[in-house]
Amino acid sequence: MKASDFVPPPRGDFPVWLRCLSLVLLYGLVLPIAKTLELLRVRAGVIGRGPPEDIEAFRHYTPSKHDVVVCSYVKAGTTWTLQIATQIAFRGEAEFANIHHVVPWPDVPFPPMQKRMIPLGDPSPAACSPTGLRVIKTHLRKEHVPFTREARYIAVVRDPKDCCVSFYHFLKALALGPAMPSVARWVDGMFSPKFSQPWAEHLAGYWAARHEPNVLFITYEEMKRDHAGSVRKIAAFMGVDLTPDEVAKVVQLSSFAGMKAVAAKFEPGRVMPWSKDSAMLRRGTSGGSGELLTPEQQRHIDDYCRAELKRLDCDFPYDEAFSVAGGGV
Repeated sequence: MKASDFVPPPRGDFPVWLRCLSLVLLYGLVLPIAKTLELLRVRAGVIGRGPPEDIEAFRHYTPSKHDVVVCSYVKAGTTWTLQIATQIAFRGEAEFANIHHVVPWPDVPFPPMQKRMIPLGDPSPAACSPTGLRVIKTHLRKEHVPFTREARYIAVVRDPKDCCVSFYHFLKALALGPAMPSVARWVDGMFSPKFSQPWAEHLAGYWAARHEPNVLFITYEEMKRDHAGSVRKIAAFMGVDLTPDEVAKVVQLSSFAGMKAVAAKFEPGRVMPWSKDSAMLRRGTSGGSGELLTPEQQRHIDDYCRAELKRLDCDFPYDEAFSVAGGGV
């Protein structure tokens, strides 16, 4: 069934002449400057600042009983969870050309993309939904998300090492291309006090609210271990009593193979002339950070994140939840 009444403006790709010109500028100017700055150790500071959080993204919006807010860290299984929650809301029958024609994203970091996304104030997904529910996406920390007793909040977290690797590949494919910094600089920047989207602070805020009746705290790793069980758990939290056939359909539609087969429905599209067509769905695995990170980098991330959680007085069981470099589960 149609999942919203939103009609995005017509969109065309970058013209060939602009793509050619951009590649000349990219390889002839941007890339040499970027690599020079990296050699001079300037780039780590640039990465450290990161994309700013739009802390006013929700402005004066008050979430209602119709809202299921997916509050996830960047590259922590966000799109997967959006598909699960949206299909639950529509009992496995949600039809859309792109997930962001149904799910608003108030804090989208690329402003030009906003016009192609359903506005936060558009009520049509809830009106179209047989359950009266609609899903909202945010990467904001808890203190920047308006909490009400009526709305539901799904907090999704993932091993920071896997977030790091997925974020690296995503940003390279979506925006930076060959100007993407080295892995070492990326790790140093992402796991530093200067980074504007700190993993530990994001987790700690939602972990502290995990006992609230309208908050579901779940890890990507738990969802991977038991996909069907997680669908049932999320459905129960949303107050939706799915039939066994509906559960099976939601599981199929939210499987990696099922989503990859219709990948365009989950892609943001080109944001730069040299962007790749597909950036969102890459591998959909857990515990594979060794494909990009050295054992030393993995240990650095584990040690840094543990120390940050301790500083924040957060008792989240890090070693139990994630595959820890040099040991653990």
